[in-house]
Amino acid sequence: MAHLRKIRKLLIANRGEIAVRIIRTCRRLGIQTVAIYSDADRIAPHVQLADEVYAIGPAPSASSYLVIEKILTAARESGADAVHPGYGFLSERAAFAEACAAAGLTFVGPAPQAIRAMGDKTAARALMQEAGVPMAPGSPNAVADPAEAKRLAKHIGYPVLIKAAAGGGGKGMRLVTAPESFQAALETAQREAGAAFGDDRVFIEKYIVEPRHIEIQVLADQHGNTVHLFERECSIQRRHQKVIEEAPSAVLTPDVRAKMGEAAVCAARAVDYVSAGTVEFLVDRDLNFYFMEMNTRLQVEHPVTECITGLDLVEEQIRIAEGEPLGYTQADLAIDGHAIECRIYAEDPANGFLPDPGRLLVHRPPSGPGVRVDAGVEEGGEVPIHYDPMIAKLVAFAPTRAAAIARMDAALSEYRIAGVATTIPFCRFVMQHEAFRSGRFSTHFVADHFTPASLATVDPVPDEVFALAAALIADRRKPPAAAAPIDTAPGAWRQRGRH
Repeated sequence: MAHLRKIRKLLIANRGEIAVRIIRTCRRLGIQTVAIYSDADRIAPHVQLADEVYAIGPAPSASSYLVIEKILTAARESGADAVHPGYGFLSERAAFAEACAAAGLTFVGPAPQAIRAMGDKTAARALMQEAGVPMAPGSPNAVADPAEAKRLAKHIGYPVLIKAAAGGGGKGMRLVTAPESFQAALETAQREAGAAFGDDRVFIEKYIVEPRHIEIQVLADQHGNTVHLFERECSIQRRHQKVIEEAPSAVLTPDVRAKMGEAAVCAARAVDYVSAGTVEFLVDRDLNFYFMEMNTRLQVEHPVTECITGLDLVEEQIRIAEGEPLGYTQADLAIDGHAIECRIYAEDPANGFLPDPGRLLVHRPPSGPGVRVDAGVEEGGEVPIHYDPMIAKLVAFAPTRAAAIARMDAALSEYRIAGVATTIPFCRFVMQHEAFRSGRFSTHFVADHFTPASLATVDPVPDEVFALAAALIADRRKPPAAAAPIDTAPGAWRQRGRH
């Protein structure tokens, strides 16, 4: 039986929009917040919003946001009784969850053993196979011997995917369509996996033709209750990383949705999962689905699920961590409306989506009914070179998919950013493309439909915005005005009249 342990002060072991988003829920719940910041983030929005703030070192994440002891020191000095890891950084490090528990802190996330079980992709595949979750044909274990790997690929049948055993996000992944290119692809995947995860093990998996990336959100409490919150479609990607997500999917039938939900709940129960998690599947053109991985954390795209269910997933995570039961069953949950999220990155779609960090000379998000913006950078602020180049997440919600697309396109047309290239024009291209509007697309959308010339079909930003940018462009290379030193002592913000 879980014991209730109310959280009164929460340290957020993250930055950017997810830190801001967690702070907002905590404020509503009456929980005090502690932010951490690197030298690059000393005047970032999450630092401005938190009740207390603590410096944790230089800009590179390896010297700040990834240093467990620095985060625990901030928690200890602030008197925090809980830690929320957000996503990325340490969120899926079992060692961090263990360190928090050893320090007497409530970790707002799953138990270390669940993180560890799902963090190793080959071990996770074996677990899921044993639990009866549908799997694509592939090697049951990691392979290191090139000859064995090549034999497995031939047995599975080309095309195949070589995938990193210790991580995801497209790193250490290579598509191989013919035996003669297998060896080079294997060596490249192993090098990339070793560099990204410190582990060069890979496994081989059958490549699904015309795949769709569809994931199921799950919630599980400490009392044995597990539910799913339906699906999110995440097929619009570049470099195997998501750019646009929606809920629900345009193609799932009620029957397939129910079966995928049951499989996701089964996957969570197989590792005694607690908290919010996401089970990711590949879905083929015949709506057969196959387990891909489980992310043991809050997902970037969680707002679309919040829109269609009416639940605040951060609040649910906190309630679960405190020992509260879910308070509802699967039968109580239903899909209401349609939501789409566009990730607004400082990237140049006309140049291979290369990051374009820099200062936001203009940042004026859209607003209005059914429009939500979760931003991590303000006008005049900097998109640092050290981290993911996300500026904001733009979400549109409406009663139907067609209405949500129209609302998103209108919101994108109103979004004003100058100083850096962004994914806004690409997102507008997708909203206006017949393949997306009709629901007939796959993870190959960018390869099949997008070229830099495609951006010419999107309405240009009004001239006055460019004029404003031109008036400010001389300031782009100037650093922001120095901020007053931040007092990191507990209660520092309150001493300045911040409550």
